Amino acid sequence: MAGEPIIQVNHLDMGYGSFVLMKDLTFTVNKGDIFIIMGGSGCGKSTLLKILIGLKEPSRGKVFYGGVSFWETGADERERTMKRFGILYQQGALWSSMTLAENVSLPLEQYTDLGPPQIREIVSLKLSLVGLAGFEDFYPSEISGGMRKRAGLARAMALDPDILFFDEPSAGLDPVSAKLLDDLILELRDSLGSTIVIVTHELASIFAIANNSIYLDVETRTMTANGDPKKLLAESKDPTVRRFLTRGAE
Repeated sequence: MAGEPIIQVNHLDMGYGSFVLMKDLTFTVNKGDIFIIMGGSGCGKSTLLKILIGLKEPSRGKVFYGGVSFWETGADERERTMKRFGILYQQGALWSSMTLAENVSLPLEQYTDLGPPQIREIVSLKLSLVGLAGFEDFYPSEISGGMRKRAGLARAMALDPDILFFDEPSAGLDPVSAKLLDDLILELRDSLGSTIVIVTHELASIFAIANNSIYLDVETRTMTANGDPKKLLAESKDPTVRRFLTRGAE
């Protein structure tokens, strides 16, 4: 499903000090994409995510949101753009001393002028969207790992973001929980029209949900593939890409 460009990355280099992690990354994420950042360990997937969400500045190159250069604009404008983001961190990153309802309400209390009754209503809606209706008063320690991921997703969606960013959402989940999370991601994209950017190396998830992707190659330190992973599997001649997408089974 092709929409208008929502993120454009042009000739991006990233690294730490003089060490170049990846160079010359150029790609587009369209509205409504489920876009996967994939590659082997140490290739810079999480670093690229940090650049996209405003936590780390690139060494070179540009990131555009809606035609505005994210890292060249002022801090206020960058913060306004970041309010359009929802982020699900690898471990869910819930506050252990807060109930699920309190965790999800945090962004609403911080960034809106809504009163407690309205916030409670929105929190219940977001938790029900991820299949956690009735769990408002549970603490993170009282629920399973898959449920914690879904609660983290409810919090990421609290402010109705245009773009959701996920860092290894299936990490640590059993196959059934991972499949339920994949189904939920597809459902949210289809029902809310969200654009979703995901860092993952889980092949089952990649083939189940992605319609666009890039492959970061640790050897050449650049991207060596871009497009629908299913199409890349069928058509790519790059041996490294094929080895990754087949887990070396060919």
